[in-house]
Amino acid sequence: MAKRLIPTLNRVLIEKLVQPAKTNAGILLPEKSAKLNSGKVVAVGPGLRDKSGNAIPVAVKEGDTVLLPEYGGTQVKLGEKEFHLYRDEDILGILHD
Repeated sequence: MAKRLIPTLNRVLIEKLVQPAKTNAGILLPEKSAKLNSGKVVAVGPGLRDKSGNAIPVAVKEGDTVLLPEYGGTQVKLGEKEFHLYRDEDILGILHD
């Protein structure tokens, strides 16, 4: 049975992207070469509510590639995959190609 995690409130479930160890031509890359701490948004919570009861939506959506802080988040393991839960305000930005 596969489990699916749906975040609550303003939390975002992210699968971290693994940087390639070598180029397409087979050249090995050093460990510290332009490493961005990024991930793909897998699921988002419904958001928070303000004092008046109005919904404050989450700033990212499923499928976005985001820039993450070096530390933080909560590690979650579902099956064989590892994910991380972050609050919406902890995400540094959205990466575009």
